[in-house]
Amino acid sequence: MTSSYSAALEFLYPRTSTIKFGLGRTISLLESLGRPDRLIPVIHIGGTNGKGSVATLVAAALGEAGWRVGLYTSPHLVSFRERYLVGDVPISEAAVAMWVSRLRPQIEAVDATFFEAGTALAFADFAARGAEIAVIEVGLGGRLDSTNVVQPLVSAVTKIGLDHQKYLGDTVEAIAKEKAGIAKPGAPFVIGEQRQDLVGILSVEAERLMTTGASPQRPEIRIVPPGVEWEGPLGLLGRHQRRNAAIAEEILRALPPRYRPDEVVTARAFARARVPGRLDRRGRWWFDVAHNPDGMDALATALGDLRPTPPIHALVSILGDKEWPEMLVALDRVVDRGILTIAPSADSRRWDLGWLEAWLRDPNRPPATASWTLVRDFGEAIREVQDGAGTIVVTGSFHTVGDVMEVLGLAPI
Repeated sequence: MTSSYSAALEFLYPRTSTIKFGLGRTISLLESLGRPDRLIPVIHIGGTNGKGSVATLVAAALGEAGWRVGLYTSPHLVSFRERYLVGDVPISEAAVAMWVSRLRPQIEAVDATFFEAGTALAFADFAARGAEIAVIEVGLGGRLDSTNVVQPLVSAVTKIGLDHQKYLGDTVEAIAKEKAGIAKPGAPFVIGEQRQDLVGILSVEAERLMTTGASPQRPEIRIVPPGVEWEGPLGLLGRHQRRNAAIAEEILRALPPRYRPDEVVTARAFARARVPGRLDRRGRWWFDVAHNPDGMDALATALGDLRPTPPIHALVSILGDKEWPEMLVALDRVVDRGILTIAPSADSRRWDLGWLEAWLRDPNRPPATASWTLVRDFGEAIREVQDGAGTIVVTGSFHTVGDVMEVLGLAPI
């Protein structure tokens, strides 16, 4: 039996080392709970970057309109409980312990992964807490992601980029096809991608999926035109967030009339929305979970636009399977000093330090405008990055941002 919150996490976390695709195990877990995923209308949001921000904006507008909204996002920064919000309130420790205890026999029986168990937990928690509508962020990919058990009111793909190539394919075209796999018959499909070739792939694959089955409705594919951005006040920083807000607005417009917030409500919600860890300013500390080249480009552009107090120092730890040289070259454009380190929670997936040291010494790498130093000890890196800094940017992964927030005693929620 799982009798406490800490025991529940001790049971779940070892299952993070395994990634399995397919919906059968998640369906089995949900069936053991009476299919709570069928009790709540769902908005399903995928993409390489931006999906967490878009999901939060959609949930904020629905909440502002008076709905009791469940929001499931991943990964978390500091606390596992961040993944499960109902009316902006995280799941309680007692509820985590109870649901994991309830699910444990079935988790063990089907050998479910961490994310499969977490997805079942989300729907159980949302149903128990009376959520009237849920916004669900895709975990990895789309077609075979465990969240794809839902029959949504609307599904959407925000933006396509290279990430998780080991699982999704080596090209953006292959990744786009996987992401489009969340399209369903009878539910509008919103495309936020701006590259026309990728829009074409997403559209073709979505239409194929949406015309499968008994639905008599013609597929409704809604494309947010390239260059369209939210023009009103926005609580989220960075020009990329204006694009995300435009995608969120289109998702809201695609909802059935009874759920659709009016323009005034949407504007009010967007103006005060915030997403922890996305250009998240806490005094002179700026946190951003950019963890792939596209995300780092967006962060670098935002820092160039916003011009935080100099000198700008960056504390960076990137997972070893990411395109970190390209990411560092992007960040180098806008910072004065960089400290490279290892986030403790990502130690098992850390970048190759020998390779990194050699890269820093390589005379043939792109010339740096910032000074870069490798500081292996995390605590020492946090102390050193503050020395003489006007602004400190923490980035490279969710692990990096979360670990620094925890050391500094900053709560994401």
